[in-house]
Amino acid sequence: MPLLTVRHVTQYNYRQPVAFGEHRIMVRPRESYDQHLIDARLEIYPEPAELRWLHDVFGNSVALARFDKRAKTLKVESVVRMEHEPLAGSEVEIEPYARSFPFTYSSEDMPDLLRSIERGHLDPRRIVDIWARKLVRLDGPTDTLAMLTEMTASIKRDFTYVARHEKGTQTPIETLEKRQGTCRDFAVLMIEAARALGLAARFVSGYVYNPSRGEGRVGGGSTHAWARIFLPGSGWVEFDPTNGIVGNRGLIRVAVARDPYQALPLSGTWSGFPNSYIDMNVEVEVHMELASSDPQPAGYTGAVNSRRSGEIGN
Repeated sequence: MPLLTVRHVTQYNYRQPVAFGEHRIMVRPRESYDQHLIDARLEIYPEPAELRWLHDVFGNSVALARFDKRAKTLKVESVVRMEHEPLAGSEVEIEPYARSFPFTYSSEDMPDLLRSIERGHLDPRRIVDIWARKLVRLDGPTDTLAMLTEMTASIKRDFTYVARHEKGTQTPIETLEKRQGTCRDFAVLMIEAARALGLAARFVSGYVYNPSRGEGRVGGGSTHAWARIFLPGSGWVEFDPTNGIVGNRGLIRVAVARDPYQALPLSGTWSGFPNSYIDMNVEVEVHMELASSDPQPAGYTGAVNSRRSGEIGN
């Protein structure tokens, strides 16, 4: 099992000292059977007057920081050492009744999945529906996993990844029309397409790294975004349309939510003169250690500068 060290630094810069309101910080990876935290450290400057932890409605770890000092800089640094167990798409198992699409979730699961099946964007002309249903076979049964794998691959193949540092996410229709977007745009498109097919899908914010030198990854240097879809037999399965990944190989979950705005890595307020704000700098580094007998890792190191508050990946 690879050992990873993840360093995530966010820094706000101001021209003169400003006062800080409460800040909500979501940078601690989720504990699970495939992600085990060995050590986690969170350092904040200026030192908060109060720092407390909680779990949100989705079970994400959230730190709430309150301040009583003014400063020209707000810096949040998270350093985590963890074990990460890669799961490939070929290891995804699906219950017999759900292997062919369409299928209906069990009566036990459906009540808890309904909100993740509800559409998040208006689509009066059914543009997303039409695009999604092109992957459904008309000449026989449609393999559920093959359909979702092709959806993941088609976004990577047919759309152009373009980094965008402005706040917000394109609508799925905008992404389909522009044929380009960021990782969060592609994640939202796939989530909405899966929901159009009646599948439960959620948004994931986290980190991406290269498991080996032969595997390129797009979207590093900052937080990354992808989708999770519920498949009976394996539960919530990762689908990263930016990189064409099925399974969690190279993906570290931090926050899982129904919508992107619920998974912001860092959000908060400040007060001061209107021209005080200068910029926001984000840097994410993932270093991987493997046993000497394993292939030489590539890891992923990068930085993204001048990003605005509350962004989720590029």
